Amino acid sequence: MSALQISWFVLIGALLAGYMILDGYDLGVGFWHQFARSSNARKGLRSAIAPYWDANEVWLITAGGALFAAFPMVYATVFSGFYPALMLLIFALVFRAVSIEYVAHASDKAKGLWEVAFGAGSTLAALLFGVAAGNLMQGLPLDAQGNFTGSFVDLLGWFPLLTGVAGLALFAMHGGLFLLMNQDEKIAAMAGKWALRGWAAYLISLIGCYFAAGIAATDMMAKISATPGLWLFYPLLMLCVAGIGVLIGLNRARQAFLCSCVSIIVLVASIGAAIYPDMVPARGAGRSLSILDSSSSELTLGIMFLVAIVGMAVMLGYTYWVRKVFKGGSVEY
Repeated sequence: MSALQISWFVLIGALLAGYMILDGYDLGVGFWHQFARSSNARKGLRSAIAPYWDANEVWLITAGGALFAAFPMVYATVFSGFYPALMLLIFALVFRAVSIEYVAHASDKAKGLWEVAFGAGSTLAALLFGVAAGNLMQGLPLDAQGNFTGSFVDLLGWFPLLTGVAGLALFAMHGGLFLLMNQDEKIAAMAGKWALRGWAAYLISLIGCYFAAGIAATDMMAKISATPGLWLFYPLLMLCVAGIGVLIGLNRARQAFLCSCVSIIVLVASIGAAIYPDMVPARGAGRSLSILDSSSSELTLGIMFLVAIVGMAVMLGYTYWVRKVFKGGSVEY
């Protein structure tokens, strides 16, 4: 196993963590958008994320491109096996993106439909990301060649649905914390209650996922038990989540949001460390796709790694520039 293969594994994990941190609060705001009682309140929520949402989604596109460049076999298996789920995810993200752009220009009758599309698309996307994580944790039904042999229904078992709820709760909490930092007092007042509810739901679902993993993700849990240091991720994650609740209670929104960002990094790192060196663990006797036997050539990895480093620098610079330009303000949507 080469240093480049490991570096790409870490890089893809970093891109996914970056997406969850940045677009995660967008999805959370979209979820709470459904519970805003007035048209002005819903407008305020959309305006809070309007300057950022499209830049944040670049991280997901970059992660998909990195997976295709570095691990084409994984890309082929995941995108073929998850095809119905991925199409559902794409439709959710498309309707969410279109709705946030069109709602400001729609007639009174159509405006309500676009608002529903924004909330429903955000909720469905957040749920599906959690479902995908659950399937990776318990392993996918793969044959001896590493091909997906299951169906869309197989991806919706009780454990992936439980992790889907946990993912939705995570993004709801993260979005509530982002809104809590908003300068609009009316939005901040609503967001405080939402952030606390999202935090409670995430804490409960996270504990449930831990105990459920002992039943559904036995291979991963056995590896964690047998590998020194891996089990430390869970208490560290719980410490971060507990800290978020304390900081919300102390009305320290910015620190709570930063703590939520750290918890997302720890969560992604814990799942990555638990499945390493596999990219796609197999359930049962199937062939897992590891970083050793599913990556591109060393030459391709080397060239693309340099391209990725430059691309990430540009992406980070663009993300910083967008936040600097729109700091303290919002776009009317």
